[in-house]
Amino acid sequence: MMNEYKSLAVQYLSGHILVAKPVSPNPVAFDSPAIDVMTDLRQIYAAVITPGTPMEIANTYMMQRGVRTLLVMHDDNSLAGIITATDILGEKPMRFIQERGVKHNEILVMDIMTPLDMLEAIPLEEVMHARVGNIVASFRESGRLHALAIDDNTVGSPRICGIFSWTQIEKQLGMTIQPTNAAHSFAEIESVLIAH
Repeated sequence: MMNEYKSLAVQYLSGHILVAKPVSPNPVAFDSPAIDVMTDLRQIYAAVITPGTPMEIANTYMMQRGVRTLLVMHDDNSLAGIITATDILGEKPMRFIQERGVKHNEILVMDIMTPLDMLEAIPLEEVMHARVGNIVASFRESGRLHALAIDDNTVGSPRICGIFSWTQIEKQLGMTIQPTNAAHSFAEIESVLIAH
């Protein structure tokens, strides 16, 4: 079987040789099509995890994959919820420990994920006509850093077909976007604290 294949020609290296680097994500502007900043799950496998996985393993998995969001999937491949780095590194675990009296390493993904019935998704039809600025405006209004896109026009059940991420959009815009509800400087934070 292997006899059908010839070995490839090689060249000896010398002189000034560079190593290729991956091309950075397409630069975009607020007026660019929203689809340009969507992680398209029809082309890239989603990073997924099961509800019963320990939270610490989910955190390690995120770091290994270089992602900040995992889709939480039931055994039948249906969506159970979503877990983000903010969920894991924020105050949710501490609240759960206080409420349930469990140890940090006993917290499971299902304990701190955002469950399906609390998630919203943007219809793919909307995304197809939207601009990056519309996605940013939606993030600001919801106060979230991630959004899902859903395709209702599939055979059988609707499918989550994309993920939008605040950090990914910032990366592609090449700038930091200030969330409107956040204090922008230490002075503002101080004045907010003094006022309360």
